[in-house]
Amino acid sequence: MSGMSELKGIPIVADMARARSGEKYLTPQGFTAVRDGIKARSGSPPAPAGRKPPWLKARAPTGAGYHAVRALVREHRLATVCEEAKCPNLGECWNAGTATLMLMGAVCTRACRFCAVDTGNPHGWLDAHEPEHAARTVELMKLRYVVLTSVDRDDLPDGGAAHYAACVRAIKHRNPHTAVEALTPDFQGALADVATVVDSGIEVFAQNIETVRRLTHPVRDPRASYEQTLRVLAHARQHRPAVLTKSSLMLGLGERDEEIAATLADLRAAGVDIVTLGQYLRPTVNHLAVERFVTPQEFDRYREQALALGFLECVAGPLVRSSYRAEQALDRNNAGLDNRKLAT
Repeated sequence: MSGMSELKGIPIVADMARARSGEKYLTPQGFTAVRDGIKARSGSPPAPAGRKPPWLKARAPTGAGYHAVRALVREHRLATVCEEAKCPNLGECWNAGTATLMLMGAVCTRACRFCAVDTGNPHGWLDAHEPEHAARTVELMKLRYVVLTSVDRDDLPDGGAAHYAACVRAIKHRNPHTAVEALTPDFQGALADVATVVDSGIEVFAQNIETVRRLTHPVRDPRASYEQTLRVLAHARQHRPAVLTKSSLMLGLGERDEEIAATLADLRAAGVDIVTLGQYLRPTVNHLAVERFVTPQEFDRYREQALALGFLECVAGPLVRSSYRAEQALDRNNAGLDNRKLAT
């Protein structure tokens, strides 16, 4: 077959641009990956959860800041998670001088059932020039706040912690007034690797717990765990108390109110300062189905519960993602979001 080869009896699409969701393809670096992270299921796909409610309609991005940043991104061919993930909040963040960059490639060693990042084994591959490229991107985009996230790299001895730290230092060297948030993997619970990132000069350390304890599996990859995330966050807080800690939950996967409350309490007990709550949206038919659409009023109620527990801020709303208006997280204004307007 044209464009196909065989690897251990499994057909591989040689042209990654032609790979469909759930298919394996060959990356430019020479290793295989699964498009969108989850292999296509046999038989008919599960039925969708129904039409999205009106409050999940995102406005088209606009504004002078957004258009200026977009022109720079196009001119210099910069890569941001904001565009690649089709984030509904792109316009708001770019107008505020905030963006999210993905480190260590686009192929993750894990396969969480909510996430559409491609899955594979990069076999230790890293871009040695990435720290300087990231620093230049921040400079060109004139970012006041940058979120650095990454795929899980369980193929690396330190999970990529040293590379992560090198990127932070390069950004800070070239952009000393830019605040940096590191939304990291869990480094398989290796606390020394957590410390490597925390000591790199960041202002915020984030690791997402994603869901409640009962739903951690099958929502997350078996190598991730609820307790492991809590340990990582607690260590970051204890190791360098001046660095803010942050986590995030997706709602709509079948969690109950009492489980949300318990998870918020566990995060607060681990010393987490900031939490974000958003609606889970199914990326492909091969991923977990949406069990319910959480209303704007419910998000407001969960936010009040979180603030009552002592979080510095809880950014909560249907379109909120973990990096949503991150630069406003300490303003105690739900990052400028008014859920009452969404409900009308």
